[in-house]
Amino acid sequence: MNKPKGVLSTTENRSQRTVISLLDPQDRYQGIVPVGRLDKDTTDLLLLTNDGQLNHELLAPNKHVAKIYHAKIAGVADSNTVKTFATGMTLGDGTKLKTVTFNVLKQDVENGSSEIEIEISEGKYHQIKRMFSAVGMEVVELERVSMGKLRLPDDLKRGEYVEIDVDEIK
Repeated sequence: MNKPKGVLSTTENRSQRTVISLLDPQDRYQGIVPVGRLDKDTTDLLLLTNDGQLNHELLAPNKHVAKIYHAKIAGVADSNTVKTFATGMTLGDGTKLKTVTFNVLKQDVENGSSEIEIEISEGKYHQIKRMFSAVGMEVVELERVSMGKLRLPDDLKRGEYVEIDVDEIK
């Protein structure tokens, strides 16, 4: 699914739209759940499955499934930011994070903003937003562009989805 902004990555909610509510009725299989969660305002790649084993394999920390995100940042990410993230970090609440791969795609020093690509293998609560907050920056937009070897088709619009074969993921 190409998850749009403002939609919850959960199976049900009485007051807000969920990713399940975006599915056609015939596609709302028994036990279908999001694989992990994307924040309400995070967009792009979200897998849905009713295969519990697949869900576990994609989310288990010891499986090290890479997730790549693109983000727009309020702040100028530079080589020092890259080094900080590349060595791993401990957040203010004591949460220890593994090293990440991080590339600056674009900097706008005049406006104090950056566009970055970041690869993580964990999926801690608001991890990317908390990482940038720890170095004095704010994530303005965040989209997950890949999970493992899976990427969304370029022509898949927000809110649309396609069925894929499990072999496309592994």
